[in-house]
Amino acid sequence: MPDLKLTIIQSELVWEDIDANLAGFDQKINDIQEDTHLIILPEMFTTGFSMDPANLAQGMDGSAVKWLQEKSRQKNVAIAGSVIINAAGNFYNRLLWAQPDGRLLIYDKRHLFRMSGEEKVYSAGDKTIIVQLHGWKISPFICYDLRFPAWTRNISNRFDLAIFIANWPEKRAMHWKSLLQARAIENLCYVIGVNRVGTDGNGLTYSGDTCVIDPAGNILFQKAHAACTHTAQLSYSELQKYRKSFPAWMDADIDLIRIPD
Repeated sequence: MPDLKLTIIQSELVWEDIDANLAGFDQKINDIQEDTHLIILPEMFTTGFSMDPANLAQGMDGSAVKWLQEKSRQKNVAIAGSVIINAAGNFYNRLLWAQPDGRLLIYDKRHLFRMSGEEKVYSAGDKTIIVQLHGWKISPFICYDLRFPAWTRNISNRFDLAIFIANWPEKRAMHWKSLLQARAIENLCYVIGVNRVGTDGNGLTYSGDTCVIDPAGNILFQKAHAACTHTAQLSYSELQKYRKSFPAWMDADIDLIRIPD
């Protein structure tokens, strides 16, 4: 199985300005020089973590979705990030995964952050997804999902890489870093966490701490307090080697854990 190359973009976000954020990420993607299979953007990358979907939500035919699909086709690379979507009268914090051939996969955030009232204005998803890319199986999640290991549990090595995109404030940065390592260790998989930096319209600051973690919990890359674009290469042979040498997955309590749809 070939290695996987992916590019993570940690950025400031312009508060509730879709056009400005699309223009900013358009330039950041154009500036990527390395070959890559996947580009990962933060949670709500077009608006910041806003509780105003009534004024900011777009349909699946809106400018954000069209931009993702066009950029993926133009650069011949998969691109993933979440935006505010209005679907059938409900608002979702929806991760969009655009493929160069035009296919679009979606994951709706399951765990809505009640401390900000997210559950009052958004609808929760009820299904996980696994994306096949370059021979790898990848499961993407959004921010607060990170705190719920049953939802993100990797039963029988269903996925090789878990991705968490976020707007995770600096005041809980220790939780972010610790939980990402825990998810990698318990799931025997690579974990990518992509966060934002800067300050949002509510005055919350974000330190980023975007990182790449291997199946043993080792931090391969981490960046705080600055925008950055980083391309990482993940080794499938090292993943399989570790799973073989430390096969804790074989002793999982499968009878006690529901595998998400």
